[in-house]
Amino acid sequence: MFRNVIAPVQAWLLSQGRCVGCGTDLNSGKKEKHSPGERITCLKCGRIFIKDSATGKYRRALFEEV
Repeated sequence: MFRNVIAPVQAWLLSQGRCVGCGTDLNSGKKEKHSPGERITCLKCGRIFIKDSATGKYRRALFEEV
């Protein structure tokens, strides 16, 4: 039940380009090259995201991508 409440909020934050943990803007994060796009690390909480270069959308990085 708890996940049913949190998942839409996290999806909304990612669509806004914000970190799901602390809410900071991901454009200010540490950027590195990655095969599908950019690998972005949040400077405040350290979560890792992938920005797809084709669509411009963010998603959480998988264990294999870390």
